[in-house]
Amino acid sequence: MGKGGKGEAAAAVAGEGENMAAWLVAKNTLKIMPFKLPPLGPYDVRVRMKAVGICGSDVHYLKEMRIAHFVVKEPMVIGHECAGIIEEVGDGVKHLAVGDRVALEPGISCWRCRHCKGGRYNLCDDMKFFATPPYHGSLADQIVHPGDLCFKLPDNVSLEEGAMCEPLSVGVHACRRADVGAEKSVLIMGAGPIGLVTMLSARAFGAPRIVIADVDDHRLSVAKSLGADAVVKVSGNTEDLAGEIERIQAAMGGDIDVSLDCAGFSKTMSTALEATRPGGRVCLVGMGHNEMTVPLTSAAIREVDVVGIFRYKDTWPLCLEFLRSGKIDVKPLITHRFGFSQGEVEEAFEVSARGRDAIKVMFNL
Repeated sequence: MGKGGKGEAAAAVAGEGENMAAWLVAKNTLKIMPFKLPPLGPYDVRVRMKAVGICGSDVHYLKEMRIAHFVVKEPMVIGHECAGIIEEVGDGVKHLAVGDRVALEPGISCWRCRHCKGGRYNLCDDMKFFATPPYHGSLADQIVHPGDLCFKLPDNVSLEEGAMCEPLSVGVHACRRADVGAEKSVLIMGAGPIGLVTMLSARAFGAPRIVIADVDDHRLSVAKSLGADAVVKVSGNTEDLAGEIERIQAAMGGDIDVSLDCAGFSKTMSTALEATRPGGRVCLVGMGHNEMTVPLTSAAIREVDVVGIFRYKDTWPLCLEFLRSGKIDVKPLITHRFGFSQGEVEEAFEVSARGRDAIKVMFNL
């Protein structure tokens, strides 16, 4: 991608020095092909990618060629969790220099609409977001991006950790929206990658006790190793809901002040709403179902506040500070690493889609 670019794939065979990218060309088909970059604007930088993670949305686009109303209608460069090294800066960029290691925030908002002017630029209707059609992503040798969306990495933060700022930002934004703090016990539904970064974020925000629930034993063991105070295995059956809520509340050992549903299914959201104390808050993070049947009346009469999130805003500086200070360690989440060849790209996406012991699959370019 370049500044939200919609460039076309080059049909020529790659030659020495060409900028290459991983293109989504059809269902279950990725091809490494040349990617022509746009001209460098005065406030842009050219970044050589060094670390790019695979997100669940990348896999979903590969399998379905769409997410909700975002439809891949023509070849698109994939990838949006990324970090790299500055190779060129525009004349107007003063805070970055060639050689700086940076993490990239992937969304370019318009800065003119009411949402942007009001500080909630993540809700911008004209957002140009990496690997969200029709805009290209960042799994490429090089990309062009606005300099103000590139954040210099502290010396003790690796490029891989820089790329992890993107999923970590979801957890940080969720904790802000849910008002997680030192006096709030937290329940997290779902121990996938987003559930785990949300758990790490909740701890960094000061949550004194965190319980996490999931259907998978391996994911729960990972959550426990990363610092969950208690884990609860649940099922996908709605008939088990009442008993599971009792077990979750028992595991908490007190009121559940905040619940964060990082799965986004009817059952997980119902669990969160029913388990949370009167006057508490539930934040919907995951988007497993477009529509849900949930006990809203019960939540309403207990004055349980319900909020949602969409991506994030103003999170990269805090994420980098959490990583620099050691309050959050994302390194254990990176379970698989691949290079940037045709075969490795295909294998990496297969590993990520398969799940099992894969949490975060990372490309080292």
